[in-house]
Amino acid sequence: MSQQPSSEVPVPPAAQPSVGSLAAHRPHAVASSNGAALSTAADLDPDIDADADTYEPDTDGDELPQGRFLDRERSWLAFNERVLELAEDPSTPLLERANFLAIFASNLDEFFMVRVAGLKRRIATGVATRSASGLQPREVLDLIWTRSRELMARHAACYQQDVAPALSDEGIQLIRWPELTEKEQARLFTFFRQRVFPVLTPLAVDPAHPFPYISGLSLNLAVVVRNPVSGHRHFARVKVPPLLTRFLEASPQRYVPIEDVIAAHLEELFPGMEVLAHHMFRVTRNEDLEVEEDDAENLLQALEKELMRRRFGPPVRLEVEEAIDPYVLDLLVRELKVSDAEVYPLPGPLDLTGLFGIASLDRPELKFPKFIAGTHRDLAEVESASAPDIFAALRERDVLLHHPYDSFSTSVQAFLEQAAGDPDVLAIKQTLYRTSGDSPIVDALIDAAESGKQVLVLVEIKARFDEQANIKWARKLEEAGCHVVYGLVGLKTHCKLSLVVRQESDILRRYSHVGTGNYHPKTARLYEDLGLLTADPQVGADLSDLFNRLSGYSRRETYRRLLVAPKSLRDGLISRINKEIANQRAGRPAYVRIKVNSMVDEAIIDACYRAAQAGVPVDIWVRGICAIRPGVTGLSENVRVRSILGRFLEHSRVFSFGNGGDPEVWFGSADMMHRNLDRRIEALVRVSDPAHRAALSRLLETGMADTTSSWHLGPDGNWTRHATDAEGRPLRHVQEMLIDARRRRRATP
Repeated sequence: MSQQPSSEVPVPPAAQPSVGSLAAHRPHAVASSNGAALSTAADLDPDIDADADTYEPDTDGDELPQGRFLDRERSWLAFNERVLELAEDPSTPLLERANFLAIFASNLDEFFMVRVAGLKRRIATGVATRSASGLQPREVLDLIWTRSRELMARHAACYQQDVAPALSDEGIQLIRWPELTEKEQARLFTFFRQRVFPVLTPLAVDPAHPFPYISGLSLNLAVVVRNPVSGHRHFARVKVPPLLTRFLEASPQRYVPIEDVIAAHLEELFPGMEVLAHHMFRVTRNEDLEVEEDDAENLLQALEKELMRRRFGPPVRLEVEEAIDPYVLDLLVRELKVSDAEVYPLPGPLDLTGLFGIASLDRPELKFPKFIAGTHRDLAEVESASAPDIFAALRERDVLLHHPYDSFSTSVQAFLEQAAGDPDVLAIKQTLYRTSGDSPIVDALIDAAESGKQVLVLVEIKARFDEQANIKWARKLEEAGCHVVYGLVGLKTHCKLSLVVRQESDILRRYSHVGTGNYHPKTARLYEDLGLLTADPQVGADLSDLFNRLSGYSRRETYRRLLVAPKSLRDGLISRINKEIANQRAGRPAYVRIKVNSMVDEAIIDACYRAAQAGVPVDIWVRGICAIRPGVTGLSENVRVRSILGRFLEHSRVFSFGNGGDPEVWFGSADMMHRNLDRRIEALVRVSDPAHRAALSRLLETGMADTTSSWHLGPDGNWTRHATDAEGRPLRHVQEMLIDARRRRRATP
């Protein structure tokens, strides 16, 4: 979180989304490994040697062509290109365009910290193998360097040539130091002396001072000074304090990067020396975690040590101002030990994640129209101003929640708060993967424990980039008397589950929540997610069994209304896809519809290919990466892939099957990736209410409709945006339709 420097220099620190959190569009070529377009199954066959260690297909005698998988890293870059396309789109509200520029930058930071760093580590240790797409590790790395360089150049151009000038036209000026008036410069000099200078630490580089450690993602000034007495030139590094606001308000609606203010006053840091030059640079480091759980007596302590080591990961990218002095660049490359391919010269300012602060400015006319979620109609109290009795509502019916269109605070949060304060509630069991600061969910669990209830909280302290926060919550919960566990060795717990046990007369009744999103009240206003609140005894029994497995010793692998990874989820989905093949051949209604964030798992993809070959329509709605090739003759003519990105992060995962005319619908926490299906505890719940199944089926049909604004994936991996109809009229966005539907519902008496 940025620190507000003073009331006089106010861009408020943005509540920044989690790294890698959001997304959007653009055509992107992802052809075969030699660059050719692919349109038939025969085109896929040559010279691709799939990684047998990663995936061993069960062919049953019907060989699928090699080369049938798109490359996941290339597909991720295509995903972030769609984010960039939202920023480039003039029909996107202006401050939202700035926000998408920041999201693009944040996403790319995470991609380099995790995916690129991991690939480099595997290459260096000799364990990297050919990817499922057929590319060698070095080919993938070269592809990433080339493609990311193109995208970063486009990103910078979008800011410099389009968004910044458009903001200026609206009275929001993002300027550099020379463009300030004398009065503005004088005001910022005072601010520099009072608030910036005391926290700066110039670090010299000479025989007595080794090259300093450059922390990951920090902004730095490379400074060249000269001793006027000896005439010798020296190099020094000045780090931009990360806790200060990035864009300072020099005067109303005129903002300058803080690094410009520091650069203009370098003489204050090097008195008696001549400042010859300064250049901005930024390093991205490997920040993925490696914890050997089997060897760790205490996972919490092991993770805390690894978080300290993370700060010293090797560099994977060096961003520099394009006008940097070759001497300075050579010094940085040599000392940081990066290759020429890992150097990214860009026009300033570097690190456009700082635009989160600009996007948070209070200019509603430059943002998406405000939408405030309402209470779900099945939970709304209409007879009095008192809070609804959620337990009574759930005894009447299941409640299907769709966030952010349905309020999280008046549903899931209220469910847990009511449970915490209810004297008849005996126990609460809860998973926490990510949550917010000052979390009302954590507060409710602490209140429950302090009132004598049995509270079990499964905290996933290995949730990437939230590890430190989750360690803090774990200790706070333990101190309050909650039973805190960290799941199973070797597996992340990613499922989203709550279980409340309540004494009612002479019976114990279980109330459950199964969701697709984290118990995070802030992101629940930005992320599209689904949740089921239910008093169904089967779901309650399933959650009891699963929590017992997570907190104790249990080998249960089958459940009543759940599919649980890593044991039953992949096989359960594949068996249902295969059942659609039988339905299709028997002339019964058959289809497969999937909505996920990522579609990478080869076994699931191959099952979809076989279903499509049998004539089953396969529709896939994916937000991010997708390795399936749709529309390939003889393989996937019956596969359609769409992507939808916008003001909300599409985050729910839904699986729907024709099932011979009696549709079967599931949703839950799992994406179709190896890590989700093999290395995480994930859970899908089967939707039993016919009205709920119909609502989710309509959602999937709307997202896939040609009349809905989306991106379409072609057989060669190109993503093509479909935002207008044949007459050039804008197509409706599914999120706009859902907002309008909720507003109409509230307006109806």
